[in-house]
Amino acid sequence: MKMTFRWFGNDDPVTLQNIRQIPGIYGIVTALYDVPVGEAWPVESIHRLKETIEAAGLRLAVIESVPVHEDIKLGRPSRDRLIENYSQTIRRLGEAGVPVICYNFMPVFDWTRSQLAYTLPDGSTTLTFEDETISRMDPVNGDLSLPGWDQSYTKEEMGQLIDAYAEVTEDVLWSNLAYFLERIIPVAEEAGVVMAIHPDDPPWPIFGLPRIVSNFSQLKRLTEHVDSPSNGITFCSGSLGANEDNDLTAIIRHFGSQGKLHFAHTRNILRTGPRSFQESSHRSSDGSIDMVGILGALHETGFTGPLRPDHGRMIWGEQGRPGYGLYDRALGATYLNGIWEAISKTRS
Repeated sequence: MKMTFRWFGNDDPVTLQNIRQIPGIYGIVTALYDVPVGEAWPVESIHRLKETIEAAGLRLAVIESVPVHEDIKLGRPSRDRLIENYSQTIRRLGEAGVPVICYNFMPVFDWTRSQLAYTLPDGSTTLTFEDETISRMDPVNGDLSLPGWDQSYTKEEMGQLIDAYAEVTEDVLWSNLAYFLERIIPVAEEAGVVMAIHPDDPPWPIFGLPRIVSNFSQLKRLTEHVDSPSNGITFCSGSLGANEDNDLTAIIRHFGSQGKLHFAHTRNILRTGPRSFQESSHRSSDGSIDMVGILGALHETGFTGPLRPDHGRMIWGEQGRPGYGLYDRALGATYLNGIWEAISKTRS
């Protein structure tokens, strides 16, 4: 296992120097954030990013993410041109020595929460998802603005995009994902890159939009459709764990034993009701996820890929990007490294 840390570039208040001082950090998970979705990433920008990270004594371990354009998800005529741009980005990242690309296929919205600064009993703040709150919101009217939501859409454009998905069923979305995989996975193979799809977060439909990467059977269908070592998953304990029906260790053992678990996000969440949860510290007893069991299953399957503490509370008065402060994620990395060391020394 290689411990990594998410970094959002030079504008991130958490600096590379901060990250390097966390014990046991191997590398950085990041992306280019100034390239319009659908355009091929410039070679010079990729190499500049890599050089910046390496100058800080770290490695560029994972690109998270190369966003998938909505026209690809919708199956529009422009998708072939956009997929070729995506393929060119994969080739360029492979040439730069990037081993893993994390991406998702969630329509319109990336990870979604109903509150970004819910106050916990200890005074820290955290991200929460309350189904009742979300069900009353209308994204077209701008009821909520969250990290991960594309802020480039006007109100009119958002309405048009939501309308476009009205005819997109789960089967249609799956067909468009299959079309995408059939074209990019051979490119990834040639480039020496592994693709690691991130599960839907949360793992159920929101705002009437279909979601098709939410459970074991859907992940299995995806990885088997294009059966390649380059077609794998990002295991996210918080995303998949929000649905208590998902058997997290079984998912790890299945995809890990096949060599298709390429990246891991390990965070804890406390389920607070049907389709509702709040993000907790990484410690097992603070949430609903058995982190020792998660890391034990990863160790059991011989996982050697990148893993990162995912999201964190805001503690000790820190101000910053919701879910991505320094202190709680640093504590999480140290906690996870401690569990991994204990497992490694006590299991042969």
